[in-house]
Amino acid sequence: MNRLTHESSPYLRQHADNPVEWWPWGPEAFAAARERDVPVLLSVGYSTCHWCHVMAHESFEDAATAAYMNAHFVNVKVDREERPDVDAVYMAATQAMTGQGGWPMTVFLTPEAEPFYAGTYFPPRDAQGMPSLMRVMHSVAHTWAQDRDKITANARALSDHIRQASRPRPVEGDLPPDFLDRGVANLRRVYDADRGGFGSAPKFPAPTTLDFLLTRRDGREMALQTLRQMGRGGLYDQLGGGFHRYSVDAEWRVPHFEKMLYDNAQLTRTLLRAYQVSGDAQFACLARETLEYLEREMLQPGGGFSSAQDADTAGVEGLTFTWTPAEVRAVLGDGEDATLVMAHLGITEGGNFLDPHRPEYGRRSVPHLARPAAQLAAAREDSEERVQSRLSGLKNRLHAARQTREQPGTDDKVLTSWNGLALAAFADAARVLREPHYLEIARRNAEFIRAELRLPGGTLRHTWGGGAAKVEGLLEDHALYALGLVSLFQAGGEVAHLEWARELWTVVRRDFWNEEAGVFMASGGQAESLLTRQAPGFDSAVLSDNAAAALLAVWMDRYYALPGAGELARRTVQSFQADMLAASGGFGGLWQAAAFLAAPHSEVAVIGTPQERTELEDVAAGVALPFTALAFTAGGGALPVLEGRPGGGTGYVCRNHTCDLPTRDPAQFRQQLEALEAD
Repeated sequence: MNRLTHESSPYLRQHADNPVEWWPWGPEAFAAARERDVPVLLSVGYSTCHWCHVMAHESFEDAATAAYMNAHFVNVKVDREERPDVDAVYMAATQAMTGQGGWPMTVFLTPEAEPFYAGTYFPPRDAQGMPSLMRVMHSVAHTWAQDRDKITANARALSDHIRQASRPRPVEGDLPPDFLDRGVANLRRVYDADRGGFGSAPKFPAPTTLDFLLTRRDGREMALQTLRQMGRGGLYDQLGGGFHRYSVDAEWRVPHFEKMLYDNAQLTRTLLRAYQVSGDAQFACLARETLEYLEREMLQPGGGFSSAQDADTAGVEGLTFTWTPAEVRAVLGDGEDATLVMAHLGITEGGNFLDPHRPEYGRRSVPHLARPAAQLAAAREDSEERVQSRLSGLKNRLHAARQTREQPGTDDKVLTSWNGLALAAFADAARVLREPHYLEIARRNAEFIRAELRLPGGTLRHTWGGGAAKVEGLLEDHALYALGLVSLFQAGGEVAHLEWARELWTVVRRDFWNEEAGVFMASGGQAESLLTRQAPGFDSAVLSDNAAAALLAVWMDRYYALPGAGELARRTVQSFQADMLAASGGFGGLWQAAAFLAAPHSEVAVIGTPQERTELEDVAAGVALPFTALAFTAGGGALPVLEGRPGGGTGYVCRNHTCDLPTRDPAQFRQQLEALEAD
């Protein structure tokens, strides 16, 4: 019997009709394995994972493969986004056994949940040096029956190794005085000066690293160049806005087509910071278009954001997003309009993309900025403004036509942690772009999470779907959502939002801080006890748990002077300092925390009614102050930054407990802020 039909995860429900007798993760599955005396086959993936779909079609939908799985294993499906704690434990095992990881992930466990064999994608037949899934299962089942002691001994040894490897060890000693400079220098060594980004193909967006570089004058240009190149490539959806997951080439031209909430939320904030530090309106344009995409396709009626959109349409990778010249002409006709836009977007007969699994669809083109408007205008002896306006209208027509195609699937589960990233993106956009509509979306999201995912004691659930919340909240949920609330306070001025962030900090410190190790643990409180508890500092695709907690700790120190908060952040960074220097590109979040700790203790308050604050807030919107406690509010509350200060639209700028003269003059306020920015 397949038990996934009524699961809240879209990924699990995608497998509900498989002939495999899937179980969801839980004690019942392991009890069944003990009763049957068989191993557990754990399959981990997510709904928008292209190779997860491939393996499902090749193996899990195959009757013979399913029959063997059902006869010899208890089969468990896990959505890595719904259970990142489970995924992290067994990804550590997979990497320890194979030296690499990824999804789909396939792990064989004892009935006591100890891993003994693992891999990622297994094909249906032996190919390219990879054993088939059937061959692997035969070998595992044979060894389980004939040499059980060897398997259990290996499983215990591997489990002990994972526990030891994941056990944080406190690091003594202060950070070296040149710590931040060394981080920038390390990133410069792997920076691609021609095409932006770090290293060679495949290239990932790395928003946390870009955010760190934007705070450093000696690293800022690396971030700006990378964002420019990403915005010109096929990684960015030139017609519909938003970013795909990563680029398979070094030029950012051909992406892996899934779209993730976390990428687009984080990159929106990065673009807004790039706009502030450079004044380049193109960054603001990309941010707006990405927010429009999120609102149009990811925002749910209740205020929560869906998790991701698939790379495939009808089983063909990128089919919705790619074009042929014939398809362009079918929309725009055979004349100059089609010729112009195809030259602009690099849509050619030869194309630049082919799905190797569906070659019958032929070579197609991923739109990218092959020839900018200025270049096309010069060739046509026309003005850039007229050509740009014409191209904008033509691209809108292509996008409208694209919307009539079959669309990729959307994973509509709401994850608290990723919604914290989206909350921060819309809140920051409201403040930087001075757009009230974005603030309203952010407030609705906060109302939704509070109503649907907050428990009476103040803790959060991890995921919501089908009208119900589930899974005990993890560190990522409490820390990332609290950071979103800090941004919401900075944008809207409602002290209640900052007080909620403070409440979540209390949970983070109480349930997730490990005093002995000097780091934050990914799970805690009432979370399920797994093989081991992880303490991630590496960002992967999302700001890491320890980075988020450390940044939150510094904000609580800056706003409330909470005892010990800043020291916990400092100890966290110290604990990861060797890793940060060894692999600087993977720790952008902790580099931001280190930079925050090193920055002057600065505050900017504008106190008064919204109308009284408008002119000074307009000034502040154009100044990059990533490590300044901003308080644009009517006053009141228990915030030290507001105590004893009159309102009426008065601005206050302070650094290291020394303040400039209060002012209501926008020009004087700008001078004060620019001096603070230059510190």
